[in-house]
Amino acid sequence: MSLTEKTCVPCQGGVAPMEREQAEGMLAQVPEWSLDADARMIYRRFKFRNFIDALAFVNRVTEVAEAEDHHPDILLGYGYAEVRIQTHKINGLHENDFILAAKVDALGA
Repeated sequence: MSLTEKTCVPCQGGVAPMEREQAEGMLAQVPEWSLDADARMIYRRFKFRNFIDALAFVNRVTEVAEAEDHHPDILLGYGYAEVRIQTHKINGLHENDFILAAKVDALGA
């Protein structure tokens, strides 16, 4: 099953975050995303022609995030939006983060 076919499951904490090796393996399914230095977050910078297009994209991301009940951190500026995803309850990465990343990718930038 592809990541876009899956649904985020509520994380109440109490589970260990992914190890770097597992996170690197999951990145193969969302190749435009990067892993931060501590392997606790994935991120991707999307480029746009202007601020309005970037904002429209961010609004579409928020709809997906609400539907999945998994909320990224988003930086917005003229011609770009950077989406940062991690599972805050475990201070690291979970499969949910990669599911959300795949669904954000499916929005098209």
